[in-house]
Amino acid sequence: MNAFGKRNGISGGSSGGGGQRPSFGVARPMKGSAKGAGGGEQFPPVEEFAPDTDEPAEPGAPVGAMDRLTARQNSSGEQGSMKAEGFEASVHRIKEQVLPRLLERVDPEAAATLGKDELAEEFRPIIGEVLGELKINLNRREQFALEKVLVDELLGLGPLEELLADPSVSDIMVNGPDQCFIERKGKLQLAQIQFRDEEHLFQIAQRIVNKVGRRVDQTTPLADARLQDGSRVNVIIPPLSLRGTAISIRKFSEKPITLDMMRGFGSMSEKMATVLKIAGASRMNVVISGGTGSGKTTMLNAMSKMIDPGERVITIEDAAELRLQQPHWLPLETRPPNLEGQGAITIRDLVINALRMRPDRIILGEIRGQECFDLLAAMNTGHDGSMATLHSNSPRECLARMENMVMMGDIKIPKEAISRQIADSVDLIVQVKRLRDGSRRTTNITEVIGMEGEVIVTQELFKFEYLDETADGKILGEYRSMGLRPYSLEKAKQYGFDQPYLEACL
Repeated sequence: MNAFGKRNGISGGSSGGGGQRPSFGVARPMKGSAKGAGGGEQFPPVEEFAPDTDEPAEPGAPVGAMDRLTARQNSSGEQGSMKAEGFEASVHRIKEQVLPRLLERVDPEAAATLGKDELAEEFRPIIGEVLGELKINLNRREQFALEKVLVDELLGLGPLEELLADPSVSDIMVNGPDQCFIERKGKLQLAQIQFRDEEHLFQIAQRIVNKVGRRVDQTTPLADARLQDGSRVNVIIPPLSLRGTAISIRKFSEKPITLDMMRGFGSMSEKMATVLKIAGASRMNVVISGGTGSGKTTMLNAMSKMIDPGERVITIEDAAELRLQQPHWLPLETRPPNLEGQGAITIRDLVINALRMRPDRIILGEIRGQECFDLLAAMNTGHDGSMATLHSNSPRECLARMENMVMMGDIKIPKEAISRQIADSVDLIVQVKRLRDGSRRTTNITEVIGMEGEVIVTQELFKFEYLDETADGKILGEYRSMGLRPYSLEKAKQYGFDQPYLEACL
C-alpha cells in the first residue's frame, strides 16, 4: 500500500505481448541514424529554421542595411507557431495518455503533502502499471523524462518548469496555449513548449497567483504575482487577452548581481561603479531611470548592497521583487481590492505608513503616481539615501515625469514648488538602457544641482557614447567622464569618500 492508498490492484508487467503493436512503439537506443542525423528514427531531429529568401546571400558576403530590411520582411511571421518535435513531443504525447489514468489512482491531498522527489518515488510503480495497461515500452531516459513532466504537472507549473530551471532564460512570455517566447542574452526566441489547451494554461496561471494570496478570474482578469524565487509574474486572461491566457515572467538571477559584476559585464566603467558605490554608501538620494526590461531593479538591488548593515531599510513594491542582503530589511507589498472593490492598499498608503516605522531609508520598487510627492517629502525629512526606479528614456525626461506624477495627485501646489522639491530631494539620476543588441548599459549618471529660475539644473558626470557596430550586430561604445567637479561632493565628504569620489569623476 503506498502513500496514496488508491491502487486498483492491476499488476505491472512487460507490455506488447500477444503480437499487438504498442501505441508508442518499442524503445530503441538513442543514437544517430545512418544518415548522420542527431537522433534515432523513433525521435526525429528538429530541423533548423532557414529563412525563405528569394536570393540567399553567399556565405561570408557582406550584408547591407537594405538587405537586412528585405530579409526581415520575407521572414516576418514565419516563426510564430513552432511546435515541439522529437523527444520532447513524444514524451508529451505519452503524458497525455498516462495523466488521466494516473489521477484516478492518486489522492490529491496526500500528493500535496509530499515534495517533488518523494512524489516521483511514489509515482514510479504507478506509472509502470499505467504504461503496462497502455502497452507502452519506455527506456530509462524516457521513463525519467515522463516522471519529471508528470510531477511538474501535478505539483509545479507544468511546461513552464523546464524554462524556470534554465539559468540562461531571463524572460518567459506565454501568448496563449500555442505560443511561448523566451529571452536569452537579450534576444527573443520561440520556446518549444506546449500546453494542452486554454484550460490547462489557465489552471497554471491560477496556481501561480493563488500562492501569493491573489486571484485571477472574470471579475479580476489582471493580476501581478511572484514566484517563490522572487521572479515577477503578470497574468492577463480573456476577454482582455484575445489569444487566451497570457503569462509574463521576469526571472531574476539566483546569484545577486553586484556593481563589480555589472562592470565586468561591460554595463559600466570602473569609475562609474566607484561613483555608484560611494553614492549608495554616502546616503545620496538616487532615482534609477530606464525603459521596460532595461535592468532598473537589478541596478537597485546592486546599489542596495552598499547600505550600512546597521540601517533600517523598508522596501515598498506592488509585487515584491527586491532582494536586499541587509539584516534590518522589512519588505512591504500592496494589496488589490477584494470582490466588493474595497480594502485596496496602494503604494502611497504604504509610503505614508512607512514614515511612522522609523526607517533610515525607504526604497520604492517603482514610482507610478502621486506617491512620488510622499517619497520626495521623505527624502527631505531625515530619510537620506532613499532610492526608487522610474520609467523614462533620459534623465531630463525623468525629472519631467516626476513633476507630472506629483501633479496627478490631489495636492494643489504650483509647478515651481514641485520642481524645487525635486531639486532639493534628488541627488543622482542613473539612466539604464537595453540596447538593440540585447546588452544593458548604464548610459548616464546625472547630478541634480538645483534650480535656476523655474528650471531644474543638472550636470552630467558620465555618459555612454555610441561609436560603431560589429558585423554580428554588437554595439561598440565608450564610457566617458565629463571631468566635472561633483556638486554632491559635500555629502561624500561627510562619510570620508570625498577624495575617491572626486578622483573618479575627474
